[in-house]
Amino acid sequence: MTAEIVELAQQLIRRPSRGGIDDYAPVLGVLEGWLTTRELPHRRLYDDAGTCTGLLVEVSGGLPGPWWALDACVDTAPFGDEGAWSFPPDRGDVVDGWLRGRGAADSKLAAAMFCAIAAELHGRTFRGGLAVLLDVDEHTGGFGGARAYLADPAAVRPAGVMIGYPGPAEVVVGGRGFWRATIVVHAESGHSGSRRTTPGAVSRAARLVRLLEESELPGAHGDFPLPPKLTVTSIRGGEGFSVVPDRCEVGVDIRTTPAFDARAAEALVRVAAAELGTPATVTPMASWPPFRLAEDEQPAAALLDAATRAGLTVRAQTAGPSNIGNLLAAEGIPATAGFGVRYEGLHGTDERAYLADLPTVLAVYREAVSGLLAGGPTTRPEGPRGCL
Repeated sequence: MTAEIVELAQQLIRRPSRGGIDDYAPVLGVLEGWLTTRELPHRRLYDDAGTCTGLLVEVSGGLPGPWWALDACVDTAPFGDEGAWSFPPDRGDVVDGWLRGRGAADSKLAAAMFCAIAAELHGRTFRGGLAVLLDVDEHTGGFGGARAYLADPAAVRPAGVMIGYPGPAEVVVGGRGFWRATIVVHAESGHSGSRRTTPGAVSRAARLVRLLEESELPGAHGDFPLPPKLTVTSIRGGEGFSVVPDRCEVGVDIRTTPAFDARAAEALVRVAAAELGTPATVTPMASWPPFRLAEDEQPAAALLDAATRAGLTVRAQTAGPSNIGNLLAAEGIPATAGFGVRYEGLHGTDERAYLADLPTVLAVYREAVSGLLAGGPTTRPEGPRGCL
């Protein structure tokens, strides 16, 4: 089975599918051909504009019970400087036990593995069902496949989702949320050579940046292990040299926690803007809540339990960056966001995935899925014995 998974992953890597750059039809065509050959029920997902944003595989067990989902993206990060790669980014070969090429780690190998798990279950009788979401709008940040899946009236809403990001040392069970906004600072325009000295919008925006970066944020609190974080991500204003600018736009990204949520983030920014003594317009752009599953909460418990039974030392981890688990959390759907093979060069140069880990990772996901479909354990056994 692992050879079949690697072969499918190689075919996917050889069809470039950079988010927002490449046509996704070739990579989806490979998946659809593979699924059709094995008579697996599948269909494309579309957004409101009619754009294909993913592929959904649905395997019903025929008995009443909850559905669970596996999720892996088949779009990828850009190649970056191709001249810096030691091999073509779409090579898709195996050298010294490493699967090489863009998407090998994130997340075409996981997509192939999840398709194989669905194929194994097809035709069997079990409770509920398994969905496999293959998203082609993940690296754009739009998560269009997940949004279309959740909005599809024909799809059974999953009780939980396991996302196949790579890395064998941890199961990501949480992540900080975010609140993002632009602040437009206004000032009186004029000539930079005028005898009258008037601070322009850029100068006032610079003061706003200092106020924001000097703001006191709380530390980690309670069961959530990370503190909030504020980053000024952009500043745009002014033109040429002879005009005092009357407008400057500041972008701010605040990573939120349960103890410092979107409401607190917005209040902090509005207080700082009010201190400028000049008009400033705060426009919230996007917000996701933080999330964290307890280790005995599904599907985290099933995945941690299966990893422990496989002899691995795997820790439950809360991620600093947000991920698709935040989107699912906003919909009330618990998710894990990472357990997979070792990797190098993710989103960077010479991306590759270590295939010696694949049999163990596959066995862990198989057992986790089997436990969930059987109504398996909700707590972890003690005594992890090793690591990949």
